[in-house]
Amino acid sequence: MTRSCMVFYSALDDFDAWRTALEPEGIELCRSEDITDADRVRSALVWKPPQGFFQDFPKLELVVNLGAGVDALVGRDDLPDVPITRLSDPRMARMMAGFVLFAVTRYARDIPQFEKAQRDRRWHYIHPKDPDSITVGVLGLGELGLEAARECSRHGYRVLGWSRTRKDVEGVSCSSGADALVSVLSRSDIVVCMLPKTPDTDNLLDAAMFRSMKQGAFFINVSRGSVVDEPALIEALASGWLGGATLDVFAKEPLAEDSPLWAMENVLITPHLASIALPSSAARQIGENVRRIARREPVLSRIDPQRGY
Repeated sequence: MTRSCMVFYSALDDFDAWRTALEPEGIELCRSEDITDADRVRSALVWKPPQGFFQDFPKLELVVNLGAGVDALVGRDDLPDVPITRLSDPRMARMMAGFVLFAVTRYARDIPQFEKAQRDRRWHYIHPKDPDSITVGVLGLGELGLEAARECSRHGYRVLGWSRTRKDVEGVSCSSGADALVSVLSRSDIVVCMLPKTPDTDNLLDAAMFRSMKQGAFFINVSRGSVVDEPALIEALASGWLGGATLDVFAKEPLAEDSPLWAMENVLITPHLASIALPSSAARQIGENVRRIARREPVLSRIDPQRGY
């Protein structure tokens, strides 16, 4: 019997690291350009593959997305009706929580003001605030959002959580629904966006939503750029309504050289790296799902294309 293989595509991820991590799981990982027998390909490990990528593999039974966000795999016309799974990796969630905590604490401890003072060669003391006096709103309480909300709470911040469906999280005041979203925005000193890309969240954070936030509040986006009306965000930052923003994701990536965001002193830009999939910890889940497909069992962390997550 011909041994099956998993096809790999990603312009960003390390093929050799993933191949080494998957070997103990009994998975042969192959670059797409090295495939000579397409019928051997029964699964795919991908991040934003080009249109038409999947049509060359008629025996495909499983698609594994290299990350938590699966919007690049929703609504494609080249993808067969097979299970699509996202990586559910505690270490990836921990990495995201660390980035969010860094961004939140940077604002809570007034670090941008110290950075400016340093450029001016000026000693500028600001008395630290008690974290309990600072409210952090976390929008989106999926696997990554939950970990980030818990981490902020663990460090003493007052945390408000908002999600499409109501969650119950120790240390986090949770709510759901459209009216509750405005309430969370209006009460938060720092807002962290961790919402998935869905038809309901596209441009959800528009001019009216930013205006509902406290004047001088800070905004952090580590989810998807499409959730934000970017021109409205730029206006809110330029007008001073928002005190600043940390942005890891954008409507179009890479961010265009002529974007006004580059020149804004109250904006920190990072190139979509808040969290990544880690081969050493994610390989086991991938191997388990490949085995489940072989046994005709339901896979873990399957996404619903209709919902987009």
